[in-house]
Amino acid sequence: MATVDECRQALQDLAERLERNAETVRERIDLDRTLACRISDLETAFHGRLTGGRLVNLTDGDDPKAKIAISASSDDLVALVRGDLDVTRAVANRRVSIKANPFDLLKLRKLL
Repeated sequence: MATVDECRQALQDLAERLERNAETVRERIDLDRTLACRISDLETAFHGRLTGGRLVNLTDGDDPKAKIAISASSDDLVALVRGDLDVTRAVANRRVSIKANPFDLLKLRKLL
């Protein structure tokens, strides 16, 4: 099981990767949404905002009003961010849950 710090680092790594590719991502994904990432086995969460092809304002804690909510175990979150776990298969196998409106899901698919 990954730790809270490893999950936080994985999300920060994702934010840095998006920052490096913001221009490319922004062209494909025009999102401005709040995001919550809930880690089921650690009973913790993080939240931030997806905007302009970036993940910004990443903070500890949940945002129950987030427009996009991702739930996963700590190991699955780390594997997703590293690229070791395919998001489509993870969702199909119920290892990862993503709650968002259908249009946002289509855009997120390009991001993940």
